[in-house]
Amino acid sequence: MTFDHDLKASVRTIPDYPKPGIMFRDITTLLADARAFRRAVDELVNPWAGNKIDKVAGMEARGFIIGGAVAHQLSAGFVPIRKKGKLPHTTVRIAYSLEYGIDEMEMHVDAIQPGERVILVDDLIATGGTAEGAVKLLRQIGANVVAACFIIDLPELGGAAKLRAMDVPVRTLMTFEGH
Repeated sequence: MTFDHDLKASVRTIPDYPKPGIMFRDITTLLADARAFRRAVDELVNPWAGNKIDKVAGMEARGFIIGGAVAHQLSAGFVPIRKKGKLPHTTVRIAYSLEYGIDEMEMHVDAIQPGERVILVDDLIATGGTAEGAVKLLRQIGANVVAACFIIDLPELGGAAKLRAMDVPVRTLMTFEGH
């Protein structure tokens, strides 16, 4: 059994969720499987083990779970990137494009110091709109975005390619065809 197949087997697919035609890739089953979760975190961390990473930034909400584990393994701090209005202290904010509209995300203004080496983490990359916004937000406050890591890539939707075009190396552990 290959690494990709082994981890893929721990991801549940839910057809027609949240709307018809979508194949929702549910990582909660991977998170519930201790061996699969550990393996996924180890594989996301592996390229940067032994390198200086100051912070791991995780996008709401599953990026918090994965990002916290990655930060722990790298002995780095963790920074949540949240939807507008969810953080209690002074924030820096950016608007970003969604498939059908615009939203805003923010982080604490003092969460990252200029020049700090940051890895962006989330569970899945699809169109890349949210991840692109997060990279722009991190760079806006002076972060050196070393890489973006995702468990799942939906390559047909072009998100990983969008980040690579921004000179952000992308690490994914598996791909699924379609939406």
